[in-house]
Amino acid sequence: MGFIKPSPQPVEPAEFLVLPLRERMRTLSTTWVEDGFGTPRVLHVIYILKMFGLYLGGGLLIAAATSNATVFEPGSWWDNIVVYQKLAAWLMLLELIGLGGAWGPLCGHFKPMTGNIRYWLRPGTIRMAPWGSRVPGTAGDTRTLLDVGLYLAALAGLVVPLAASGVDVVGVAGQQVVPGWAFVPVLVLMPLLGLRDKVIFLAGRSEQYLPIMLYSAVFADDFTNLVVAYKIVIVCVWIGAGVSKIGDHFVNVVPPMVSNSPAMPGKASRRLFYRDFPRDLRPSRLAWFMAHIGGTLVEIAIPVTLLLTTNATIALLGAVAMLLFHLFITSTFPLAVPLEWNVFFGFAAITLWVGKDPSAYSIYDFSPAWALLPIFALALAFPVLGNLRPDLVSFLPSMRQYAGNWASAVWAMKPGVEERLNELPNVHNQVDQLVEMKYEPDDAEMTLQKTIAWRTMHSQGRGLFSALYHHLDDIEERTVREGELVCNTLVGWNFGDGHLHDHRLVAAVQRRLGLQPGDLVVVWVESQPIFRHTQAYQVIDAALGVVERGTWDVRDCVAEQPWLPNGPVDLDVTWAAPGYQRRRTLTARTFEHPA
Repeated sequence: MGFIKPSPQPVEPAEFLVLPLRERMRTLSTTWVEDGFGTPRVLHVIYILKMFGLYLGGGLLIAAATSNATVFEPGSWWDNIVVYQKLAAWLMLLELIGLGGAWGPLCGHFKPMTGNIRYWLRPGTIRMAPWGSRVPGTAGDTRTLLDVGLYLAALAGLVVPLAASGVDVVGVAGQQVVPGWAFVPVLVLMPLLGLRDKVIFLAGRSEQYLPIMLYSAVFADDFTNLVVAYKIVIVCVWIGAGVSKIGDHFVNVVPPMVSNSPAMPGKASRRLFYRDFPRDLRPSRLAWFMAHIGGTLVEIAIPVTLLLTTNATIALLGAVAMLLFHLFITSTFPLAVPLEWNVFFGFAAITLWVGKDPSAYSIYDFSPAWALLPIFALALAFPVLGNLRPDLVSFLPSMRQYAGNWASAVWAMKPGVEERLNELPNVHNQVDQLVEMKYEPDDAEMTLQKTIAWRTMHSQGRGLFSALYHHLDDIEERTVREGELVCNTLVGWNFGDGHLHDHRLVAAVQRRLGLQPGDLVVVWVESQPIFRHTQAYQVIDAALGVVERGTWDVRDCVAEQPWLPNGPVDLDVTWAAPGYQRRRTLTARTFEHPA
């Protein structure tokens, strides 16, 4: 990749676009190995400037203006809890506005680069209530003035703790906290807003920041309990993420993630994460080691040690290890670009364990001891439920952010359907956005298809494309899009959560566009429950609703190449709509095997 210009395409776009879908996926997945998304390096510089300038710089300036911290005297703030609290509130505010994670081209926002606030201040755009008519006052999928008002109120609620002056902690020199009452507005408003629109609730990373704010309010006058509660929150996030990496999925996340890292030197180093480039793109032993030793083991063993230790040296080593862990994730620029979140958690590891004597601020010092039970129960409830019943919980509260075990989808549209999406309020399709950024139309289309090739490099992508091949006899004439990117254009935000673009979003689109049967076909899959080897998929026709349900075996998916040279994996159909028949049934013999 160049500094100003993106990497050259592996073939001429006009030649590429006439290739069969399988050949396009082979071309782009093998290209991804060496070049990732191919974005110019200047874009990474912009992300870094945003991260350190807007988040850290802006957050520290706010903290300095409202507390005893001084920006250019790190000794006054690096271990000061008031700064930790204000950075959490500042980051949540940026996330809600659209200037945190999921911002910019690496998350499908090309021009303009911000979604979020541009959608959520506009009545008439699509909202996604988590339980709809089952909760009084939340039915429907159209944003109203009430929703806009709640959104503005939530933004204002976050300004309260940012503007509140720090209060000295009695008996602890140099430490201040935000007064507990300052967090009450956002603790009330965000759940109310979430009942009307789960997209905004999740976009604010409420599962991460609301617990911090809850304990900031509850333990405002008990500094020891406050610090211990913060430690429990972050440790449960780490452990939940570590547990979610156990299984067949995560090892498939590491290679494409590393391939997209501007910090990874040279093409040869990227190839090391694949078995036999370009013939076999399954993960290598190095990828397995990085995934399960450098990832799973680190994210479980070190946090458990940090939570239990009272030794300052062990705490220092563990905190530095977790800081380096988050810096490594940041350096890869993962496609959802949660850079500020990783910086915050790395900072938290140092603040909570290095800046606080572990012999004085450990779970053994929490009082009363029985009150630890509800804290742990609240922290672990959604990760446990989400792993057992992923259909009930977003992968974000389930703490599966990088696990590769995601609900996801691909949208297959007949010619003209993608253009019709522009009829929806505030929607501007991805090709048009790239053309406005001076891409040629064919080059823009090829760039977008890199995202579905990226999806095929993960286990669930091979299942999704298998279902497409099984169902559609006109797949070569259709526009196939990554569901996450479509979701971004329709609701303004996505962070890899397929629950935001399931049958309910498809139905919302259908109510507005009145598509004909077959115009828009979506293959959608749920996350894999723990202790099972299958994932449950749905085939959704916008005009007909869900027409088929079934499962595939994850082991079959991880055994295949991204472009499915041996044909689609087998599907176990468990239900089909009365009278529905697939438009095509394929076997491995339909596909030519590689020479």
